[in-house]
Amino acid sequence: MLLLAKRITLGTFHCIKTFLTWNKSKRIFCYYPLLGVYLFLLGSCSAPSNVEKAIDEKILHFGLGSEPQYLDPHLANSVSAHNVIIALIEGLVSEDPKTLKPVPGVAEKWDISEDGLVYTFHLRKNAKWSNGDPVTAHDFVYSYKRILNPELASQYASMLHGLKNAREYHEEGLSWDEAKVGATAIDDYTLQLTLENPTPYFLELLNHYSWFPAHPPTIEKFGAFGKQGTAWTRPGNYVGNGPFTLSDHKVNSVIEVKKNPLYWDAQTVSLEGIRFYPIESADTEERAFHSGFLHLTQTVSPDRIDFLKENHPDLIHFESYLGTYFYRFNVEEPPFDDVRVRLAFNLATDRQAIVEKVTKGGQLPARCFTPPGTGGFSPESRFRFDPQKAKSLIQEYLTEKGLESLPKIELKYNTSEGHKKVAEALQGMWKNHLGAEIQLLNMEWKVFLSTIAKRDFSLARAGWIGDYVDANTFLHMWRTGDGHNNTGWSSTRYDELLELAAQESDTQKRFSYFEECEKLIAENAPILPIYFYVHVTLRSPTVKGWHPTLLDHHPYKYVRLENLVQNN
Repeated sequence: MLLLAKRITLGTFHCIKTFLTWNKSKRIFCYYPLLGVYLFLLGSCSAPSNVEKAIDEKILHFGLGSEPQYLDPHLANSVSAHNVIIALIEGLVSEDPKTLKPVPGVAEKWDISEDGLVYTFHLRKNAKWSNGDPVTAHDFVYSYKRILNPELASQYASMLHGLKNAREYHEEGLSWDEAKVGATAIDDYTLQLTLENPTPYFLELLNHYSWFPAHPPTIEKFGAFGKQGTAWTRPGNYVGNGPFTLSDHKVNSVIEVKKNPLYWDAQTVSLEGIRFYPIESADTEERAFHSGFLHLTQTVSPDRIDFLKENHPDLIHFESYLGTYFYRFNVEEPPFDDVRVRLAFNLATDRQAIVEKVTKGGQLPARCFTPPGTGGFSPESRFRFDPQKAKSLIQEYLTEKGLESLPKIELKYNTSEGHKKVAEALQGMWKNHLGAEIQLLNMEWKVFLSTIAKRDFSLARAGWIGDYVDANTFLHMWRTGDGHNNTGWSSTRYDELLELAAQESDTQKRFSYFEECEKLIAENAPILPIYFYVHVTLRSPTVKGWHPTLLDHHPYKYVRLENLVQNN
């Protein structure tokens, strides 16, 4: 630091002072992995910014929010992972950048049987892996077999249960050949997928990374077929088939991808590269944006929304986002092993106050789990604010257990000013209405994910963004044994309802099964829904081809950077 200080000019000192004042609670040396960000901020008063240089370099600088736990498409489980993986790997279909409707990807065309059960995909012969190997139908079959392999323990394996007999292979111990899973390579460039039931959203489902291919020789080379966390996803090892290739990955600092010259549609790709920065602090991310370090942020601190709306209305964006912000209970650990306590915490939650006084981004209070209107389904509002009923339930519980008060409860959340503010607001509500002592524990993202997966928590923050526009993407995660459940809650009737919905072609009957699922969630309260998302971000006007979408998906090959001065 002393050597660095000697090189800082008087003008730059003003930048240092400004930055430290901006982020008083977080000194530079507390964020060593992001030192590059801070060094840029220190020198940004005189040096050209990333955004300024990007017009010529064609490099998009993207605030990622958090470090992805995996860049393996069959293990990934977060929005940050999605944002990187879609640059590196392409599935059978892609998405229209404005509507998200399926468009050809690796498959140049497809046929659907009259009964809606058999999809035949015709792969383009110029689709290649980044090492030059052709992308074949066999690669997709191999990849489906891998993610469904129980040894891999993928949280998203159930996404493929729509394939005929996939569940038998995944859950019942049958071999791939014994199960006769409905995925067959007719030849190198013809893939046939057979479904258990007609699925109207199947093509949209294929654009989720769980259905993406992995390069079989690379997986085998690093022993990754049934093993997590191998070296195949490191720079120099990663073989993808998307518009970009992985060139650098410094954990908690930057993930860099460069244009893939072997991508079948490389002529459409305008960007030469993308740099993803996992900046978990919204305040730091905003500072980086205003300093020209970033083109895009992942979020905005609630405390800054009013200021930005007034002073930078052209930079702040409020976009619909199909997702629910909620808390998980561990229903196998006291006191949340008692449904009365879980119901009481729900009843003591003033969701309207949270969205009006804390989040302030146009979010709506979540009085059900599935966002209203998802695929045409709007569930009944069942979660309400009733502090008197909440007190009554807690008192009933305490009397029965011979307790004077609830034990101290630890609430775990991942690093974010927004998560902290919501947690603090709920901490106050539950203290006031229930007499509950809530201890807040902030955790780094990867550690947090690992903790939740092991169910090492009593109460924990969560969020779910739809993988496709259908209520099933929200309700399926509470199925017994689903990799995303992580509450300990199980209901045979709930599982039956999802099976009935999967087999039902009549929309209204299907919705009635979903409605009963929502009722069971409300009655058993394994979760505490809080609000429905609105995506609040900052975006440079130099970024073009970045359209608001309900799932916040943005195919990078359509994104470009333009000089505003030249366009005016």
